[in-house]
Amino acid sequence: MSARIYSPSKTAMQSGKAKTGLWLLEFDRNSPRTVEPLMGYTSSSDPFAQVRLRFSSREDAIAYAEKHGIAYRIDDPKSAKRRVISYSDNFKFDRKTPWTH
Repeated sequence: MSARIYSPSKTAMQSGKAKTGLWLLEFDRNSPRTVEPLMGYTSSSDPFAQVRLRFSSREDAIAYAEKHGIAYRIDDPKSAKRRVISYSDNFKFDRKTPWTH
């Protein structure tokens, strides 16, 4: 049984940074998903596929995995690719290119 430890990024509907400092431990799938022929639902016989453990720090998640003998891999969070600028920067006097309509 192996697991993935990561810090989730904020969702597309989220403008602030709430709930981005926590770390999750998710178990990898042991069996593939199957489609049930009658209703078309996707199911799995792996009960750990639904388990997500939340931790306040990366070290807590690693300590939990090591204590319980779970093989883990760590995915480091990626930094934002967008630079933060304010609306008022569009109207600065010392802009490199003049602002026009």
